Amino acid sequence: MSNFLYYLAAFALILGVLIVVHEYGHYLLARWVGVKVLRFSVGFGRALWSKRIGRDGTEWALGIFPLGGYVKMLDEREGDVAPEELHRSFNRQSVGRRMAIVAAGPAANLLLAIVVYWGLFWHGIEELKPILGTPVAASPAAASGMQSGERVLKVGGDVVQTWQDMHWVLIRHAVDQDSIEFEVINPHNEITIRHLDVSSVRAGGWEGDALARLGISFYRPKIPAVLGKISPDSAAAAAGLQVGDEILVIDDKPISTWPDVVQNVRNSPGKTLDFEVVRQGERFVFEITPLPVEEGGQKIGRIGASVKDTGAARSEMMITVRYGVISALGKAINETWDKSVFSLVMIGKMITGEVSWRNISGPVTIADYAGQSAKLGMSYYLKFLALVSISLAVLNLLPIPILDGGHLLYYVVEIIKRGPLSERSMEVGQQIGLALMLMLMAFAFYNDINRLISG
Repeated sequence: MSNFLYYLAAFALILGVLIVVHEYGHYLLARWVGVKVLRFSVGFGRALWSKRIGRDGTEWALGIFPLGGYVKMLDEREGDVAPEELHRSFNRQSVGRRMAIVAAGPAANLLLAIVVYWGLFWHGIEELKPILGTPVAASPAAASGMQSGERVLKVGGDVVQTWQDMHWVLIRHAVDQDSIEFEVINPHNEITIRHLDVSSVRAGGWEGDALARLGISFYRPKIPAVLGKISPDSAAAAAGLQVGDEILVIDDKPISTWPDVVQNVRNSPGKTLDFEVVRQGERFVFEITPLPVEEGGQKIGRIGASVKDTGAARSEMMITVRYGVISALGKAINETWDKSVFSLVMIGKMITGEVSWRNISGPVTIADYAGQSAKLGMSYYLKFLALVSISLAVLNLLPIPILDGGHLLYYVVEIIKRGPLSERSMEVGQQIGLALMLMLMAFAFYNDINRLISG
């Protein structure tokens, strides 16, 4: 239950920040050009809380249904407007001003992503080095000749510094290529070129974990199975394990590294295991039952113990990426631009059928990723916030009525025909847009439920 509440809180915080930033963009532009704002609402439906603030008496409200928000402006089409305030009505503004107000929401989300990335790149981010593990047998990675311990220097000619960089650049290049060139260096400082065939992933519509389907795995250093910390009131503490114990055998299975321990424990929720350990030269056997916990829709086991950190493994696996203040800003803008364009490309490929619609995620999956990123640390959580902010901006700019992009489309048509669309045309457009959004939400919820069932 505590895990569920943690994930829910992580998701609620991200959702709240993104909604407030988006709607505040609309609000600020409206106020800046002189439009009167009647209500600023986070959430839809009946107000759980509201308060009037400011000279105009703008109502700030929190709606009962939290998946969205809106800014209600003075508008003759939605009610009577006093003659002295007609100039402050939204519908009386020029097309350019109305377009600016509508575009300000998505622009605010993109600006948020830039600011977050800027802060992270300037402060420095500790991430995994792009070191390859043993490729899965008979996989494209194995066929390319990739070997355990090789560090990736370039993907498709682009320099990569981290595992996440490698993942992102690989997907970006693989959208329209069947073979990607990897430049790698092995532990003996020998540089080699590997050609990775990604056609199988492209043919599958990019459904699922692309790296796993290609057979690419992360390098796992040989960390001795020595306990470094034991949580009070945990299964490990109750059984009698102590800091410094080295685990040799679990249920007659020899243990050589810490990942062996993790795998055995995770795969045995609620099952009693025999742990054979060595302590100050003596051997002991303890019976331990891993506590079943929910993670990613699956039950896994945990005993409440962690490995002894000597620092060597961390320095071997991690790298801190840091830029100067100006370079960090440029990197942040490029990162936001690349991900925005890539999102549009993937949406286009979904429409043409080149990318599976199963890649669409709904609130359940987003909440799961929010919780997982929060557990990994603040930098991961902030990067996820920036990514979702970009996705929200791109989605809202799509030319679908009821979205900001749909309104912008109306205004473009108004400029071309030198007059506003008829009320009937806009009404039909809203109905079509609502139907499309409901269909999209249905896909997203279906995918969420399917992921939960399949694990």
